[in-house]
Amino acid sequence: QKITIDVAYRYFQTPKRRFIVADTPGHEQYTKNMVTGASTADVAIILINAKKGIIKQTLRHSYICSLLGIERIILIVNKMDLVKFSKKKFESVRNEYIDKVKSLNFLKIMAIPVSATLGDNIIRKSKNTDWFKGKPLLKVLESIDILSKKQNRESMFSVQYVGLGKNNTRSYLGIIRAGFFKKNQKITVYPSLENNIIKKIIFYKKEISKATEGESVNILLKKELDISRGYIFSSTNTDIELSDHFQSKLIWFSKNQGFVGRLYFMKIGGFILDAQITKIKNIINIKDYSEKKGTKLEFNDISIIEISVNKKIPFKNYKENKSLGSFILIDRISNETVAAGMIIFSMLRSSNIFESKHEISKIKRNLLNGHNSKVLWFTGLSGSGKSTIANNLEKKLYRNGIKTFILDGDNIRKGLNKDLGFKLEDRVENIRRIAEVSRIMVDAGVVVLVAFISPFKAERNMARNLFEKGEFIEIFVDASLKTVEKRDVKGLYLKARRGQILNFTGIDSPYEVPENPEIILKTDNQSISKTINYLLKKLNFDLI
Repeated sequence: QKITIDVAYRYFQTPKRRFIVADTPGHEQYTKNMVTGASTADVAIILINAKKGIIKQTLRHSYICSLLGIERIILIVNKMDLVKFSKKKFESVRNEYIDKVKSLNFLKIMAIPVSATLGDNIIRKSKNTDWFKGKPLLKVLESIDILSKKQNRESMFSVQYVGLGKNNTRSYLGIIRAGFFKKNQKITVYPSLENNIIKKIIFYKKEISKATEGESVNILLKKELDISRGYIFSSTNTDIELSDHFQSKLIWFSKNQGFVGRLYFMKIGGFILDAQITKIKNIINIKDYSEKKGTKLEFNDISIIEISVNKKIPFKNYKENKSLGSFILIDRISNETVAAGMIIFSMLRSSNIFESKHEISKIKRNLLNGHNSKVLWFTGLSGSGKSTIANNLEKKLYRNGIKTFILDGDNIRKGLNKDLGFKLEDRVENIRRIAEVSRIMVDAGVVVLVAFISPFKAERNMARNLFEKGEFIEIFVDASLKTVEKRDVKGLYLKARRGQILNFTGIDSPYEVPENPEIILKTDNQSISKTINYLLKKLNFDLI
């Protein structure tokens, strides 16, 4: 079809240099592939059709090159034969490009007029452009300086696997990401910040005295430490930082929108962590590289965000160290890679906020109350009976001396969440806040009854992950759309059908049915008393 849909790698060499060309797709549908190809490149060749000039994708690709630390651009103004090898047209395109990307601070931009089909200015100078005084493409590639001014020479080894040898001796297999390591060298282990000394370095089956950047080796240490996949060995004078909250630049790959508060997996180095976007500061307008406000991330958005993870990890600014400064986000349900990110810096509050350890623990509160605390998370369509069931259940629990509290969607929206609407991003934030409040109340020793539609699996999973095993009971109140529309006590479905209410779950907004809830309550035809009795049996509250 004459289109590129994946990264195609091609290899060639001249007497002066060896080259790897990563040919990446130009269409915006394949931005993910363009990022893959650019992530390890020293130089970018940006192609522009001389007849069409600069397009949106030209600017998108240039911005991504800048994000990924590519400092040198070769600008190919191609199809010069279609504009009769016009010097004026070439200079116009070149000058416009340089002007549009000046904010990206490339170290060098070299423009070359080319006709690829005829071979003009690719290997040798073309007679058709006798006005062009520069070098042809191949000569530029052979001579261009690819060494950055800020070369990072610190030693860094990334642990990928922990092996167990004779006499239970631990060894650490991985790749030397930067610098070198040698026998008897003093090192610092991150994130534990413990010091150690290299006892042995093994390359394949042979012991060696020194290993350098790019080599995969097996390292044994003099002191036994608790080290796992993702840990970093570094020279003792390094400036690697630790944090769990970052400001980052993010490229969103997914057709599904990204939201503040939604839980993702973050893969950074050898670590796989729980991650939440805590703030979308700005989204880049690709037309002029200006920044605009945003509340959600759409396909191909490039943004500046704040993101937190569930434990402190070693990192560096992406420009200083790509290995410790880059990450991907993965959808927890579909396993789709939804975004790639570059760390800018650690958020200051991350290192200045410390968790308070209370002397009165959750266990002590539960003992005082005489029962275990937990959250009963009722989910289902509007009108399925969530609030009615929660209210009747609470009465039964109260009579049995169990301390409870109900968090109901309508009531919470009148207070804590009155600033939120019903757009997707608002719904995500709505559930995030409720989940956090529920966690606090469970810590206080209370059985929390949460009655919310909570239509998305991702947010229900996010809520579940805040609790210890057995503390989160998902209860799917299963009533058909036909049944709830028939009930329609508040008249909401009728208004939604008329278009008077937008983003209404079940009508013009989806409800994702729970896959493995702890309890399913079918309320189409069952009486409330039978439902409550069944629920009490399933819950089986054990009094302490």
